[in-house]
Amino acid sequence: MAEAATVVPGDNALEWAQKDKRRFLHVVYRVGDLDRTIKFYTECFGMQLLRKRDIPEEKYSNAFLGFGPEDSHFVVELTYNYGVDKYDIGTGFGHFAIATQDVYKLVEDIRAKGGNITREPGPVKGGNTVIAFVKDPDGYTFELIQRGPTPEPLCQVMLRVGDLDRSIKFYEKALGMKLLKKTDRPEQKYTIAMMGYADEYETTVLELTYNYGVTEYTKGTAYAQVAISTEDVYKSGEVINLVTQELGGKITRQPGPLPGINTKITSFLDPDGWKTVLVDNEDFLKELQKEE
Repeated sequence: MAEAATVVPGDNALEWAQKDKRRFLHVVYRVGDLDRTIKFYTECFGMQLLRKRDIPEEKYSNAFLGFGPEDSHFVVELTYNYGVDKYDIGTGFGHFAIATQDVYKLVEDIRAKGGNITREPGPVKGGNTVIAFVKDPDGYTFELIQRGPTPEPLCQVMLRVGDLDRSIKFYEKALGMKLLKKTDRPEQKYTIAMMGYADEYETTVLELTYNYGVTEYTKGTAYAQVAISTEDVYKSGEVINLVTQELGGKITRQPGPLPGINTKITSFLDPDGWKTVLVDNEDFLKELQKEE
C-alpha cells in the first residue's frame, strides 16, 4: 500500500503522537432498547439525536447523540444488537460526565421524568464543585458537574486502571495526550488522572482512576471503545506498535481502510484492555457528509 510508506521507524515515530492533530470523536457502548435511551438522553440530558441507522444484514442499529454536530463535538454512539436487551457493565467502567450550569435544576428535571438519581446534588467531599450522579435506563452512570458555559458539555469518560503511572505513560506516548491533572485522595483510597488534548473545562477528557490495591477489573459486555481522530493512521499505528511493546496492550486491527466505507482506522487495547479506535480525520468528515 502506498500509504504505508509514510511510516517513520523508531524514535521519530513516537514524536508523531505529539504532533498529530487529534480530538475525541465518540464513545461507543451497547444499550438494550435504542428508542428508550434516545428518549432519556434527549429529554433528560438535553442531547440532540444527530443520526440513526439500521444495519439489518449485521443485525444491529446505532444512534449518535450529543450537544453539537459530530464534526466539532464529542458524541455518544449507542449500539443496539437485535434481540439483546441487557448487558453487563462490569467493574472497570466508571461513568460519563456532563457539564451543566445548574446541577440542581438538571437533577430536578431528570427526577420529574423518572430518572434514577444515585447521588443528590452537592459539593464534592473536601471541595466546592457541585456534582450529582444519575443512572440511565441501562445502568450507565453519568456524573453531572456544575460549570460555567463550555463548548463541550459531554466532558468525561472515566475508566478504572490497575497501574496509574503505566496508564498515564501509555496515553501520553501512544495517543499524545497530556496529563492535565493528577489528584490523590488517600482518605478515599483512590487516585485519578485527567488525560486529554486541551483544558478539561474546554473539551472532553479521559479520567483514569486507580483504586488502592486493585490491579484488575472486569470489562463486562456493555462498554466498547472511544474513537479519536488522527491525520495519519499508518504513522499512528507505528507509534502504537512501539508503545504496546514497551508498556503492554495490543493492536487489534492493523491500520487500513474498512471494507465497504473505505474509512481508514486502526484499533488497539491499552495495558488494562480498554479499546481505542483511531480514525482518519479526513475520511471521517467525508463519511459524515455522505450521511447528511
